[in-house]
Amino acid sequence: MVINMYLINCFFIYSILGFIIEGIFTLIVSGHFSSGILYGPWTPVYGFGAILTIIISRKIFKNMHKSRLIETVVTFIILTIVLTLIEWLGGILIENLFHETLWNYKHYKYNIGKYVALEMSLVWGIASILIIYFVKPIIDKLEEKTPKFITIILTILFIVDLITTTVIKLK
Repeated sequence: MVINMYLINCFFIYSILGFIIEGIFTLIVSGHFSSGILYGPWTPVYGFGAILTIIISRKIFKNMHKSRLIETVVTFIILTIVLTLIEWLGGILIENLFHETLWNYKHYKYNIGKYVALEMSLVWGIASILIIYFVKPIIDKLEEKTPKFITIILTILFIVDLITTTVIKLK
């Protein structure tokens, strides 16, 4: 149960952090604050990506028994692929469910359709390594201090947001 609560808390922390970072980046680039499809202050793809980053890196570091450099390179490659697949599936899911295209990489030099570009895949790989070595230790301290009732409230609000967004946008 402890690991599940940890992962749920990480999902919310990274979803909210991703929402803020992407929103600020979008504000700087386009002049408006925007991140994700939900109404609440979270972008779930960042939460899912962070959880997978944590789980996959743990498994690699626990089972590989190689130098930290080799483990990091293997982790980078695997997470670059996994996070790119999440982005691709997320784009397809959002387009098919809500008939919206939130991002389009067709203008990137090394794109594979509108939802995948090598340039962005490398960003996800680098971000995963930064999360593992620099962000996660800080977030873990925040997660330890998160009361259970906050997690329950966030879970309820997230489910309500998910249902509300789906009902409104599917009309």
